[in-house]
Amino acid sequence: MKEYTKQRNLKSFGLAFLLLSSTAIFAQNKDAVVAAIVREAQVNSQLENYAFELVDMIGPRLVGSPQMQQAHDWVVKQYTALGADARNEAYGEWRSWERGTSQVTMTYPRIKSLEGTQLAFSPATKEKGVEAEVVAMPPFRSQADFQSWLKTVKGKIVLIGMNPISGRSDANWKESASAKAYEKYQALKSEQLRQWELSMSYTGSTRRTLPLALEAAGAIGVIDSYWTELPGITRIFDAKSKQIPVFNIALEDYSLLYRMAERGVKPRILLQGKSRELGTAKTYNSIAEIKGKEKPNEYVVLSAHLDSWDGASGATDNATGVITMMEAVRILRKVYPDNKRTILVGNWGSEEQGLNGSSAFVEDHPDVAKNIQVVWNQDNGTGRIVRIAGSGFEKAYEYIGRWLQYLPEEFRTEIQTSFPGMPGTGGSDHSSFVQKGIPAFGLSSTSWDYGKVTWHTNRDTYDKIVFDEVRQNAIIVAVLTYLACEEPTLVSRDKIVLPIDKAGKQMSWPTNLQSKRTSGN
Repeated sequence: MKEYTKQRNLKSFGLAFLLLSSTAIFAQNKDAVVAAIVREAQVNSQLENYAFELVDMIGPRLVGSPQMQQAHDWVVKQYTALGADARNEAYGEWRSWERGTSQVTMTYPRIKSLEGTQLAFSPATKEKGVEAEVVAMPPFRSQADFQSWLKTVKGKIVLIGMNPISGRSDANWKESASAKAYEKYQALKSEQLRQWELSMSYTGSTRRTLPLALEAAGAIGVIDSYWTELPGITRIFDAKSKQIPVFNIALEDYSLLYRMAERGVKPRILLQGKSRELGTAKTYNSIAEIKGKEKPNEYVVLSAHLDSWDGASGATDNATGVITMMEAVRILRKVYPDNKRTILVGNWGSEEQGLNGSSAFVEDHPDVAKNIQVVWNQDNGTGRIVRIAGSGFEKAYEYIGRWLQYLPEEFRTEIQTSFPGMPGTGGSDHSSFVQKGIPAFGLSSTSWDYGKVTWHTNRDTYDKIVFDEVRQNAIIVAVLTYLACEEPTLVSRDKIVLPIDKAGKQMSWPTNLQSKRTSGN
């Protein structure tokens, strides 16, 4: 009996030893792959080349524009060269508009070239431009006040934005002003904003729709300055007008015109915008697939929108996301050629108009959606990844937390996690997947002043990319993708029970996103 017990104990010990040994070997193999990923990223990086071709050579990628089509074709070419099955998938059509040259010149009381550009989709001017007196909107105290003023804008170019009391940043004021002066400035700034918002409420319009009312009243042009509170930096979106041009100009020049108009100088400017209307164009998602060797019908998705606003060249919103995913795939093709699950890259179209491309993909591919392991989405600038939230998936901490342990220590210790988190209602493309119950996660980055310097601005250019940080992101995405491919089973899709809202009602999982497949104009 003792001999039997002894043999049984030896067998149990042997099984435990084998299990521990195989686990250790498995972990060592993973560590070796991670080390190879890091080495490949550091030695053979193609990020600068990818960025030059996409950001400098193709430039901004407004949905429906010829440049957007060039970008789609470029993405397919790059992924095909990496051995992926790459294609452009049409999901709708959009107004096709191409930017030309823009010039803004003050012609009275002196000649001065102003820094400005047409808004996207703005009607062009006549060949020689339009010249007129510039007027500023006065403060309105009622709807009748606004309607009365509207009768005076015929034949004029109208300044529609607020003229800030200072063109210096808050940081500059805080650093250089006395405490009393800074406090006074903040109070004046808050009161000016309150008064301006009250005045705008009487127009019955928003800042972006007001040009339609001015157009109907006979104005021949609109000028705005969507200032980010940093010198020389403004946001560039789209125009809603149908017939008259809408321009954005730098705050410094906007304030000059505003002061002159307020003081009765009656400044005049010449607007020249040579954009072209090209009818409609198909909208696409650029998709690349590297088939899994063991589980080809299960997917790890790398997500980054390809489109941009066109006030600059869309470098950090979102060329950095695009090249991060491309570099991650390039690395994995070198060090992990036998991926177990299919790696699918989605470079979406029309994110800026409402996550349209990614929403369309989820709607059009239910067969893929039901077998997605995870989605990694990157869309907030050039900074290194430092935050990952669980998107409301109850067990996200278990697998993401485990996978993060394989990252190099200097990367891992910087990443803050928030589990289980809350499901996204919008913001970026991972929300399109989350709303269908698919584990999808935004990889949030350090700021690098993204919100005020490059997000949808006239300064979102190649020189703002911090390549060492993007390189780190490519490593992180490659490692997480490798581990998601290696995971023995599909991860849990269990959702948390959402909390009670302020009205005392049980919150429900968001389902508000739906693709818009046509521009409607």
